[in-house]
Amino acid sequence: MRNFIIKIILALAALIALFLLPSSFYIVNQNEYAAVFQFGKIINVEGEPGIKFKMPFTQTVRRVSKKIHLYDMPVSSVITRDKKSMIADNFVLWQVADPIKYFQTLNAIEPRAQERIEAAVYNAVKNEISSMSQDEVIAARDGRLASRVTSESNSDIGVYGIIILQTQIKALDLPDDNKAAVYERMISERQNIAASFTAEGKSEAQKIRNATDKEAAIKIADANKRADILIAEGEAEYMKLIQSAYNTPEKAEFYNFMRSLDALKKSLSSNKDKGENIIILDKDSKLVKMLYEN
Repeated sequence: MRNFIIKIILALAALIALFLLPSSFYIVNQNEYAAVFQFGKIINVEGEPGIKFKMPFTQTVRRVSKKIHLYDMPVSSVITRDKKSMIADNFVLWQVADPIKYFQTLNAIEPRAQERIEAAVYNAVKNEISSMSQDEVIAARDGRLASRVTSESNSDIGVYGIIILQTQIKALDLPDDNKAAVYERMISERQNIAASFTAEGKSEAQKIRNATDKEAAIKIADANKRADILIAEGEAEYMKLIQSAYNTPEKAEFYNFMRSLDALKKSLSSNKDKGENIIILDKDSKLVKMLYEN
């Protein structure tokens, strides 16, 4: 009888253990947090994957994802420092950084998290753009504006256990009613800049031309001066050669005779071109004496 009672007790214990076993263990998967609650209060958070133990019946487990979430925000209107309206279209990459705060403040409900993120990012965008002129906003679309918005958004959203990894501006455009006027003004400004560059280029080109012309004039003047010097030196050398060639009375007389013949030849050739064969000479000229003597 006693052995029978022991067997019954062991069987009951096995049944109870088999019943309690599934509720005593839980599995933490990759890319998730598992928060253990006891009487509505978080007593532990597990972030490492594996099989974990908990008290059956009195403790429950709730899970929240570690993955990066994408939230595409609604389009919003903002005003720049110079009172120009712009349309901002953003998306946000966010993640749960502190699961305890996330459970305590938002009860780990994703739509509530998106509401807080939307408010934080919108306020950051509004604050940043309102401190900049429209031209500064357009220039900051290279990533500087998004970086500043991300930093300011995180200063507001951290209390919810959330971190904003990145805020990106898909579009930052002008309202349709004033887009054309702004584009015309931008085109006019670019044309003025182009005209300024063109004028500067022409001025610089004229300076270069003036400098080149001056340099060329100096070189030409130097060349002409050198040419005159060479010509004068050549003529002086020529005269020295003439003097040395006709340095006796006989040579001088022959030289004068040849010069007179050349002069007569030129005179006859000149009159022949005019259709005349007559030449009039002074009776005392050397040509007359030469012809007369000969």
